[in-house]
Amino acid sequence: MFKRTLTAALLSFPLLASAATYTHIDSSKSQIQFHYEQMGVNMDGVFTGFNGNIHFDSADASKAKVQLHVQLNSVDTGSDDADAEVIKPEWFNAAAHPDAVFTATSIEVKADNEFEVVGQLTIKGHEQEIRFPATLNETENTATFTGSFSLLRGDYAIGEGAWSKFDIVANDIRVDFKIVATE
Repeated sequence: MFKRTLTAALLSFPLLASAATYTHIDSSKSQIQFHYEQMGVNMDGVFTGFNGNIHFDSADASKAKVQLHVQLNSVDTGSDDADAEVIKPEWFNAAAHPDAVFTATSIEVKADNEFEVVGQLTIKGHEQEIRFPATLNETENTATFTGSFSLLRGDYAIGEGAWSKFDIVANDIRVDFKIVATE
């Protein structure tokens, strides 16, 4: 009996040793990109300022806690004029709503290192539930989460007044992310 218990303990040791808990977001190695269409032309941009809280145990993803704050005035569209325009009240209204906030409400394992994430995304005081697949890649004390989701800018009042129509700037926005976390 002792021999079987010892063997089971030794066999499970590598599984326990490889499990890690990630608690810090490394913003300098992470990236949030967005993609949209303007007048039929594909456009891209990034947010350079974001931070957040994470508590992700790779052995039990169901107990994960993630909250990410994206500073809307950190937008980089590749054009200084466009950057200045998009933080105005008609678009992000960054003065009144400086951050977009994502809070995960559940993370479900779908396959090895593949998850379905559900959470609340709040932009300009408008909150919507979003769900998307995410992939985890673990290397020495580092977890890299990648994924993509789509949103409708109209659901968040991004583009008000003359910009509330979708003939010049499309309603569909795709967000790609790479979030790097450490222990």
